[in-house]
Amino acid sequence: MTAAHAPSWYAETADPSLAFAPLDGDRKAHVAIVGGGFTGLSAALHLAEAGIETVLVEAGKVGSGASGRNGGQLHTGQRRDQEWLERRLGRPAAHELWNLAEEAKALVHELIARHDIDAEWRPGLVEAVHKRRLVAEERAYVDHLNTDYGYEPAEWIEPERLAAMIGSNAYFGGRYDRTAGHLHPLKFAQGLARAAARAGASIHENTTAIRLDPGIKPALVTKRGTIHADIVVLAGNGLLDGIDEETETRAMPIKNYILTTEPIGAGRPGGLIPGGEAVSDSRFVVYYWRPTGDGRILFGGGETYSRQDPADIFAFVRRHLLKVYPSLAATRIDHAWGGTLAVTVNRLPFLRRIRPGIYAASGYSGQGVALAPFGGKIIAEAILGNPGRLDSFAALPCPRFPGGKLLRWPALVAGMSWYALRDRI
Repeated sequence: MTAAHAPSWYAETADPSLAFAPLDGDRKAHVAIVGGGFTGLSAALHLAEAGIETVLVEAGKVGSGASGRNGGQLHTGQRRDQEWLERRLGRPAAHELWNLAEEAKALVHELIARHDIDAEWRPGLVEAVHKRRLVAEERAYVDHLNTDYGYEPAEWIEPERLAAMIGSNAYFGGRYDRTAGHLHPLKFAQGLARAAARAGASIHENTTAIRLDPGIKPALVTKRGTIHADIVVLAGNGLLDGIDEETETRAMPIKNYILTTEPIGAGRPGGLIPGGEAVSDSRFVVYYWRPTGDGRILFGGGETYSRQDPADIFAFVRRHLLKVYPSLAATRIDHAWGGTLAVTVNRLPFLRRIRPGIYAASGYSGQGVALAPFGGKIIAEAILGNPGRLDSFAALPCPRFPGGKLLRWPALVAGMSWYALRDRI
């Protein structure tokens, strides 16, 4: 039976006809890639464009993981802000990471333009401050970006202007970023898949990777055959499920949830968010939302730290939505869904060659719309003999979760629950 995308507004509005045949028996390739999300598809595209024989396997449909289910927000910078990076890594490393993040953001635009991807891009993103005591710190951060990084697209927004922009009085001001914004992530993933296939990459959906057999040349064993490759790229993020313990002990899967309202004229004059911007806030367990092309509010809020979804996802996310927009209490909710992403201990991505012939990309920690396509590109560059930018990420600390793969869950739940409590007080 052919797998389909899980129900969501994205699946409902993307191309239902796009399909790639499962793997049919054993084969050889120079590079085998596990995962048909932004990282794997970008790596396949850039390798195929360079003439490298590449085979990508995806357990479901391309984009069926976090890449096709997320909030669609393209943020500036890394998941950690520049002041945090400066304190932990030093100013030179923080500036290098800023420049790499700007390249990552530009790559998304370049891929959309070069491959004519209908990703529904809209510019503008607001980072809203949910506590009054954070205002001075956030205003100073805007000045820091303007002055120390020369980043003029960032500006501070006073509460009155913010309320008019987003249609809510729940926040105390925010940072407006003119070069960030939002897109339809599943359409973007499908566009990358089409481009990679046109370039010559072999893409196989409904082909679950089971294990990676060691050897002089790695063998990637799937339920539909074995791929004998010179190089394997593990781009399954939070869904590797036992393929590589080294990666899985450094990136923890968690689940996040999204809903869409009925069409209410959002993103249009007279509606909520009339300028069409995306919004996220300063909570540790972030609220993030944006208008869709058909006038809905797409809102993300709430996480779980097990593989079990809430019994009623609609109600689970709706209670978070109503904290921002109590006026939507009578508004119909048309879609609600969850997805698995991966976080690292320090929220910096796990991007590196983990041993000869094996590359891993995981743990984007909510910053994957920008960083994941870039991660695929720089892994492709490293395979092609130019590892410099991958080495910059590989040098970042990425500690194992306490307790290893088996005992990491209790520590994560305790830590995340503490930060969630701090959001409420």
